[in-house]
Amino acid sequence: MLNPIFASALAVLWLMIPVYIANAFATIPKGRGPPMDLGWTWPWDGRRILGPSKTWSGFLFAGFATIPFGLFLAWLILVAPPVWQVVPVLTPTVWDAIPLAALLSFGAMTGDALGSFVKRRLNRSSGSRTIFLDQLPFVVVPIALGLIFYRSLFWGVFGSVEAVLWLIFYTLVLHALFNWIGYKVGLKKVPW
Repeated sequence: MLNPIFASALAVLWLMIPVYIANAFATIPKGRGPPMDLGWTWPWDGRRILGPSKTWSGFLFAGFATIPFGLFLAWLILVAPPVWQVVPVLTPTVWDAIPLAALLSFGAMTGDALGSFVKRRLNRSSGSRTIFLDQLPFVVVPIALGLIFYRSLFWGVFGSVEAVLWLIFYTLVLHALFNWIGYKVGLKKVPW
């Protein structure tokens, strides 16, 4: 039997891997393609709605390219011997995991876009470092959607103080690591 804190750490990471991958994959198209806001400005402040760094190519590429990772995770836990099943079974079958994987990946991309929307309202330039708005929306949106559509799974994973602390830890560490790697390999203009 696993220590409950360690079990919580594994469950949070297992469920959130597609979210972290989606956030990292959005940089692969390198900003090519039309911006999500099509260059439009918000009528109340005259600033771009999302900014030039949020493109449809990044949103769609990350969303669709991440779904197979979610399906692989669902399959892995289904075929694992019972003694190795230390994380929650995501869905009864791999096919049932398609909507969950889509919710996680596109939820992450929607949260990232929402963070950019708020940053533009705060008059922060695209690519500028903004603590919390760079890290939280891309994890909060898919979790909120998960609590609506997969309540028992998400409440079971995130329904403790330990889980929330693990989520914050993973998000801060993995977000910084993936951004630094993206910067070093030329996918990002800034290391944050």
